[in-house]
Amino acid sequence: MNVPSASTGAASPRNDRIVRHAGLDRAIHWLAAASVLTLLATAFLPILGIEFSWVTIHWVAGAVLIAVVLVHIVRASFWQDLGAIWIDGRDLRDAIAIVRTTLRVGRPAPAKPGKYSFAQKLIHWAFTLVILVSIATGGLIMVKIDTPWWDRNPYWLSDATWGLIYVLHDLAALCLITMVMAHVYFAIRPEKRPFTRSMILGWITREEYREQHDPKRWQVDR
Repeated sequence: MNVPSASTGAASPRNDRIVRHAGLDRAIHWLAAASVLTLLATAFLPILGIEFSWVTIHWVAGAVLIAVVLVHIVRASFWQDLGAIWIDGRDLRDAIAIVRTTLRVGRPAPAKPGKYSFAQKLIHWAFTLVILVSIATGGLIMVKIDTPWWDRNPYWLSDATWGLIYVLHDLAALCLITMVMAHVYFAIRPEKRPFTRSMILGWITREEYREQHDPKRWQVDR
């Protein structure tokens, strides 16, 4: 709720801000981003001919990503509103309205979203699926390397099973490259910069809130 400034009677800049992402959530996002970028770099740079000792860096980054994802799952399950990120009927109607407007068929006005738009929810679940596949297959592959906790065992699974695991892991990595590029592209677009700033600083202004969101679908003054 806005608190009038003692000197001017107007809302102070800080009180005009709405918290969109808490500090812990931003830390989780950026740790996950750093881990994913490190994993992609250590996976593909050697293929491009850039030689370095990448194996240890790769599995350590993978272990960090697993820990970050587990923290995120626990936090989202017990301390956050899971409903804010679920795709429901209203999101599907919004998506249809956007498609009809793009194709100039009827041109219905898309409704304002809640905290997250249909596109943001869709990319979130796409990242969720791909990263979980990467984690599951990468965790199994770690059995084949020496770590401080165990010695490698390349014969734990059959060759056919290992082949399937590698195919899924590599496919997830290729999907991640495309998705990261798309995510960065939309993050730097002018109309999306308030969301990018909120992932860095944590807040959006009330004017941005009124312009971008439906107060009934994202209630911030409860």
